Amino acid sequence: MNKSAANQSAECQSQTVDRAARRSVELRGFAVLANRQTAYLTILDLTYDGCCVEVRTELRPGDTIKLCVSGRGAIDAQVRWYDRGRAGLSFTLSPAARERELKPRVAKRFSVDVEVVQRRPGHPKYRVRLVDISRYGCKIEMVEQMRVGDHLWIKFERIEALHAEICWIEKFQAGVRYLNPLHPAVFELLIKQLST
Repeated sequence: MNKSAANQSAECQSQTVDRAARRSVELRGFAVLANRQTAYLTILDLTYDGCCVEVRTELRPGDTIKLCVSGRGAIDAQVRWYDRGRAGLSFTLSPAARERELKPRVAKRFSVDVEVVQRRPGHPKYRVRLVDISRYGCKIEMVEQMRVGDHLWIKFERIEALHAEICWIEKFQAGVRYLNPLHPAVFELLIKQLST
């Protein structure tokens, strides 16, 4: 990172107080504004819940934008402040993500990357990718449109299909809650099976 970027980051950090530690970066990207215009920008520092950017287009505090960085995806953000070509943004969570953040996890989830069979009443069976798993539920990548509250069955190899319900949906992933949690011993064997 060059000296100029370090100085700009220091200026951004002086704009607000009492926040999480920020990491200095120099990432090029753009913002899609409410009027569909594009504003090119450079991210100067970054934290889990926001960032400071250098941008030539004047941004108005309170405006919602979509922040895009090549190869890293896009995230909704809100303009917190704007001053002489620099702006502070806070990242906004989708309603589903916000609800999940407010509810503590019932049990530890294990990251996995396997396929399971999903079946819904009146629909054909599909193989879907499983992203994580716990005794009480899992996260899957959807291959068909579903809604919160839909019932389905998840079939792992060597155990009975589990009757479950969709708890949340975000983009192409869904949170699934088993109607009957897995017995701890069965879950332990399943984790061993999935990790081999």
